[in-house]
Amino acid sequence: MIYARITGTGSYLPPTTLSNIDLMARGIDTTDEWIVERTGIRSRHIADAGQQASDLALAASLKAVEAADIPAEKIDLIILATSTPDYVFPSTACLLQAKLGVSGAAAFDVQAVCSGFAYALAVAEKFIRSGSHQCALVVGAEVFSRILDWNDRGTCVLFGDGAGAVILEASNEPGVLASVLHADGSHHRILEVPGNVSGGKVVGQPFVKMDGPAVFKFAVKVLAEVAQEVLNQAGMDTGAIDWLIPHQANIRIIQSTAKKLGLPMDKVVTTVEQHGNTSAASIPLALDSAVRSGRIKRGEVLMLEGVGGGFTWGAVLLKF
Repeated sequence: MIYARITGTGSYLPPTTLSNIDLMARGIDTTDEWIVERTGIRSRHIADAGQQASDLALAASLKAVEAADIPAEKIDLIILATSTPDYVFPSTACLLQAKLGVSGAAAFDVQAVCSGFAYALAVAEKFIRSGSHQCALVVGAEVFSRILDWNDRGTCVLFGDGAGAVILEASNEPGVLASVLHADGSHHRILEVPGNVSGGKVVGQPFVKMDGPAVFKFAVKVLAEVAQEVLNQAGMDTGAIDWLIPHQANIRIIQSTAKKLGLPMDKVVTTVEQHGNTSAASIPLALDSAVRSGRIKRGEVLMLEGVGGGFTWGAVLLKF
């Protein structure tokens, strides 16, 4: 039987940081205490003007390739999750492929906002399990700072930029154990960027719009449900989870989800304090952080899960 197993992880954060104090200095009507109490966020990374999503993705991907100890030419599938692509087209995955200096592999973007990495990983696993592909580069990369209204304290304090990547290879040993993906487009109004480009002009609103309380309520509900669903699919229970790696949206959402699952916070990987919400990049960023710090070890069972605009949500259970 063919399995799909993560053999390398990588991440990248732009060097420029923006603390809550920095936001106050910009004249945003908030305080460090207000942000920390409601979100757990103290700082976030912001891409420089010349950095695009593909640049962040490249830096993270090179680290993942190095960790997996493979030549980049071995990659035969690239799936990149982003809501902030470099261009309308070509896909950011194709631009990343060019920057990696490889060609021929299938490459495409996935757009599921903050659930994007879970979606991309689940799709890549199915390509590998089918036998059609052997080595996938799966990336989440975002420059959310480009789509924020810096006068809206309800959104601009939440998000940051970054990228995370994994190499997923065919293996005889179990890796991805189960995955579950969902969406419900009827909830799109509570989190969206309701704009597009037409005739060379922006039509609608090009900034993130969010109903915070509604998002919080929805997220806590579906994250707990999808975690249980993926465990059921794998024939396992919460006691089998060594680490929960959730989308890093808000510490209160993370804490509520862990509580519903009966998991102590010392089994939860959190990076939201220093990264903010990096959307599709947040799960692979948190994963790589925990791997490189030595917290996550080979053979441990990980639960990855996310929820994002669409509304989309999903979970992947895997043996690292």
